[in-house]
Amino acid sequence: MDSLLVGGLVFVFLSTATSTGLIVRARLPNHHLNAESKDVIRLATAVVGTLSALALGLLIASAKSSYDNAEVEMRTAAARILLLDRVMAQYGPETDNARQLLRELIEKRLSRGWTAETTDETSGKAVGEYQDIETVQSDLRSLAPKDAAQRALQARALEVSGMVAETHWLLVESGKEGLPWAFLTVLVCWLSLLFATFGLQAPANPTVLSILFVCALSVAGAIFLVSDMANPYVGLVHVSDAPLRSSIERLGKP
Repeated sequence: MDSLLVGGLVFVFLSTATSTGLIVRARLPNHHLNAESKDVIRLATAVVGTLSALALGLLIASAKSSYDNAEVEMRTAAARILLLDRVMAQYGPETDNARQLLRELIEKRLSRGWTAETTDETSGKAVGEYQDIETVQSDLRSLAPKDAAQRALQARALEVSGMVAETHWLLVESGKEGLPWAFLTVLVCWLSLLFATFGLQAPANPTVLSILFVCALSVAGAIFLVSDMANPYVGLVHVSDAPLRSSIERLGKP
């Protein structure tokens, strides 16, 4: 689900919960909201508030970890692609076709985006990336080394190309993970309960309503960031493809 949509829905839920609290407050008898009642409400919501803070902290930490891992994977993939190209260059002109295929693979990755679907789909004459790297490996296996040095370079190139293929499949599998939606749903329910109690206890004046609005917007913003960072290759907060764009400038050089 789109991160902006998730953040917007959370804001709507929290605003609705606050409005519900304000409406209920206006209809409750006065003795239901005396000092003793408000103390009990504050104690009960303090427990839910603490749980919500812990849950939101865990989600943020999980999303940040996913983002950092994706950034490392991007840099590692760029380094492996450069290494593979240099190993093939050292082998000799027999690898020119494989090097060109490798360059085309990176250009396709940059043009088609970073979701698991776009990196694995086939459309028209454009095959999936896994088939591109398998074609490179096939070319490498068909080489006929003339001496020990070329045999060592062939073995090294096959090893590195296997790592590049592994990176692709890791992207495909990790792209299906996303947010723990059940966990997020429970968190939003807790937050809605909190905001309902805010509306239940607060007088309906412009200052209070403005503060509650800003608080709901802030919480919705935090959920948006969590959702966006949990999908690190797409969205507003995404991993930069600068390492690959830098590496493509070096591919194919003698």
